[in-house]
Amino acid sequence: MTPETFPRSAQLPDWLPAWARQLADLFFSGTTAAFVLHGNTYDLFRLSSGDEDRYGVLADFLAEQLFGRWSLVLHYDLGRGLRAYPGRDEQRPKEQRLKEERLKEMVALANRKIGDLSAMTKDPATAFGALDRLVRNNIMAPDPDRISVAVIVDQASYVFPAAEPGRLSLQSSSELVRMLNWAQSPQVRRLNMAFVLIDEKLADVSDRLAGNPNVGTIEVPLPAEPERATFIAATTGSRSIAEFSDFGAAELAKLTAGISLIDVNVLIQSAREGEKRLDTSVFRALKKRLLEKQCRGLLEFIEPRWTLDTVVGHEAAKARLREDAALLKRGALDTLPMGYLLCGPVGTGKSFLAQCVSGEIGIPCVMLKNFRSKYVGETEGNLERVLSVLRAMGPVVVVVDEADAALGSREQEGDSGTSSRVFGMIAAQMGDTQYRGRIIWMLLTARPDLLPIDLKRQGRAEVHIPLFYPTDENEIRQMFVIMARKLGSKVAL
Repeated sequence: MTPETFPRSAQLPDWLPAWARQLADLFFSGTTAAFVLHGNTYDLFRLSSGDEDRYGVLADFLAEQLFGRWSLVLHYDLGRGLRAYPGRDEQRPKEQRLKEERLKEMVALANRKIGDLSAMTKDPATAFGALDRLVRNNIMAPDPDRISVAVIVDQASYVFPAAEPGRLSLQSSSELVRMLNWAQSPQVRRLNMAFVLIDEKLADVSDRLAGNPNVGTIEVPLPAEPERATFIAATTGSRSIAEFSDFGAAELAKLTAGISLIDVNVLIQSAREGEKRLDTSVFRALKKRLLEKQCRGLLEFIEPRWTLDTVVGHEAAKARLREDAALLKRGALDTLPMGYLLCGPVGTGKSFLAQCVSGEIGIPCVMLKNFRSKYVGETEGNLERVLSVLRAMGPVVVVVDEADAALGSREQEGDSGTSSRVFGMIAAQMGDTQYRGRIIWMLLTARPDLLPIDLKRQGRAEVHIPLFYPTDENEIRQMFVIMARKLGSKVAL
């Protein structure tokens, strides 16, 4: 492996995302030549920097930025089959001519090394059989005849589906074994040969592949604030953002946390080309719709309308929550709890109190909805998507109602281990201290005794707040006053 074909991380452009640097580090170190990219894989990715930033899909980014100087880049999916892939088509004539020349060179090389790609059928058996011959011939070839080859497999779960080996078809098993052989081969790792599988949900890809120690599994996160700011600047171009938005570019980049670049583009273009100016009300409605769509209805976005001043009674609970809210506003994240357990009988205001905490702090609030599915692997995939959005949204209050039923436990049986895996994913996220103060968990339940002890311990939902019905006359009087204020009425007491 030489710097001319795959640059060291220090030589990579500064604007390259962290996940791409991780992939480069793993490959350059000789750790692995096979990767599974999952998460935000349907988004737009920056392809260049300069006077005019270009954006394309993930396969374009890989072909141009990571494998742009390799001899041959091949792309495969079930719809289009195996093809040479130099990257995105260009709009500028000069750049398009260069891209077409590179494509011709790749096609000629592929035809010489593999055979006529245009005559090859799209089925995986044919494509991976040809790739296997290419790999073996490249290993056996003398040094001057060896070529650098990158293979990008889109929608990998359709080729390597998640299933027990005995349930896979002979063809699927054959492709899986081939990929594992390439990943485990020391000869492949020594050469400039890389295999990158792309799929949104890691749970949909065979765990024999994704969990193999010779395969690098890398999550592609939602864009961070600097990435969104760069994209907004590139999208608006020479036109001033003030012409169609009440928010500046920097403010809009901050407010769009948890949203993909595709949806950021929807926000901008709908205001730029539509009749409605992007003001606070329009932005809130659009962001709510885009976030819920991005999570496929698994999260309900709640815009907090009240603060703890609206809560009747529960003075001790409000005092504690106000202290923590003040710490968060000051940025003292190290002293904050990871989460809260609000417990009490039905009707004591657990859900309302959780939303008021969000309003007190001034951050978004989301309600975790039913993410379970009857299909194998779908539940874990749904939760994976939700957690990815939450990590990108922070700071955010996450409300889990009926937590004892929603989160399951390690001991639950009868669902092929789905509940225990879900529990493990949520417990791991709740205990991840790098998100302290960024993801604030609010577990609500009327039966705290049914909630697993692992979720109630220190480092997870560590602050337990019991709520009771009001019994004091002053609390009841105050309840009427606040409810009247909430409804816009006056009460004479």
